[in-house]
Amino acid sequence: MAALLLVEDDPRLAEMIAGYLGGHGYETVVAPTGTAALDMEGRRAFDAVTLDLMLPDMDGLEVCRLIRARSAVPIVMLTAKGDPMDRIVGLEIGADDYLPKPFEPRELLARLRAVLRRGGARGAGALRFGRLTVDPGAMRATLDGRTCDLTSHQFQLLLVLARAAGRVLSREALMDALRGEALEAFDRSIDVHVSRIRAAIEDDPRHPRRIITVRGAGYVFARVQDEGGAGTRGG
Repeated sequence: MAALLLVEDDPRLAEMIAGYLGGHGYETVVAPTGTAALDMEGRRAFDAVTLDLMLPDMDGLEVCRLIRARSAVPIVMLTAKGDPMDRIVGLEIGADDYLPKPFEPRELLARLRAVLRRGGARGAGALRFGRLTVDPGAMRATLDGRTCDLTSHQFQLLLVLARAAGRVLSREALMDALRGEALEAFDRSIDVHVSRIRAAIEDDPRHPRRIITVRGAGYVFARVQDEGGAGTRGG
């Protein structure tokens, strides 16, 4: 049974979500405030967090930032606010997915399964590209032996690109690979994640050499010439 931290100040909605998810194998713990959420998340391990943007004591974005500073737990943000900037900011500070209210409980269930599937995917071996190593077993990327600061969503995006090194992948293909299903719209989220990945793995993110934009087509993971050519798979 997966353990879920549900951060929601509306008791009726929290009860409804917890009951639905409980019937689908999720042990759901409810935190009605940001302060309670941070305390609970700090005291026990959760497999995922669903986080309301509007909380009575502090901004949900700040809660997300503080959780992400100490944990790579998948975070799905829930919000009634329709401003696309909220989604961009949430993704930039570490959220793995975003679901606007009102939503169908089964859609939340599908999103949770998707982020848990990404977090639980364990490939056979690490991919090595010179100074950069992408290790699906450890869910970690390292550059010169130092761990890159990536969310689980960003790591999975990097992994998809690295496994297809040398091939151009469209934004639609990347979104399908990450979620297992097509998204409705707003593929800007892919660009946000790529920007964060570049900040973590590129020597100069303003002039990227590993993840290259192919105008009008998508992105390609390029093999950096001075790093030994083709990537290799570790055992």
